[in-house]
Amino acid sequence: MGSSLKEKLNTFNRQQQKCQSDLTSIAASTRTAAPARKSPVPAVRLQQLINNKTRKTTVGAQIKCVIDLLYKSRQSFTAEQINEACYVDVKGSKAVFESLTKNPKVNYDGSRFSYKSKHSVRDQKQLLRLIQTFAEGIAVADLKDAYPTVMEDLQVLKAGRQIWLLSTIDAQKEIAYPNDPRVPIKVDDELKELFRSIKLPPDMLDIEQDLQKNGMKPATNTAKRIVMAQNGNILVEPKQEKKTGFSKRTKLTNAHLPELFQT
Repeated sequence: MGSSLKEKLNTFNRQQQKCQSDLTSIAASTRTAAPARKSPVPAVRLQQLINNKTRKTTVGAQIKCVIDLLYKSRQSFTAEQINEACYVDVKGSKAVFESLTKNPKVNYDGSRFSYKSKHSVRDQKQLLRLIQTFAEGIAVADLKDAYPTVMEDLQVLKAGRQIWLLSTIDAQKEIAYPNDPRVPIKVDDELKELFRSIKLPPDMLDIEQDLQKNGMKPATNTAKRIVMAQNGNILVEPKQEKKTGFSKRTKLTNAHLPELFQT
């Protein structure tokens, strides 16, 4: 019986060794086996897919793509260069070609396309000279696409008091005016008479209400000052009689329109 038990134990040990050997072989083969990889799409094939996708879009979408390229780069491109840059085949599509050549934002000299802004200015000096030729003012919307940093240059010119940037009553439109004392300004006689005939209300509350009715924000708040005065926070200055005419110490805020103050 003892020999039978010993024989079974030996058989069990041999099976364990075989299992361990099999596991080692499986682990080794797993480490050396390379994972299957998908073959990459060739670069030429990838570009063909992009080209086909772009050309299947509407003519309007392709035109926008080209104009965006011309606007951002501010360089001139041939039809081949446009195709390389944004995959729009200008020569291969008659509709795209005709739409581009007729577009008011595109300049075509017969071989190259470039962006066409409403006003041909390229820097701050040219921008100032342009504004100075518009004594009656020029809409900022007409200057926005002149060159990439035009809006920053407008603010620089405004900070340097070389131009004025004024908004319309409804604040929907901004106008740039030249601030040059050498620019002659002639005020119409009818406008001067109208200016002199306007009588301001004697009460500041009425003036502030009129400003608010016309969409303007008053610089003062008389109602608030009265409430604060009643609570003892501040003293109300006594009303003074309004003097007519101008003294030597009067500061004229419209000094650039002297004709308004001639009597």
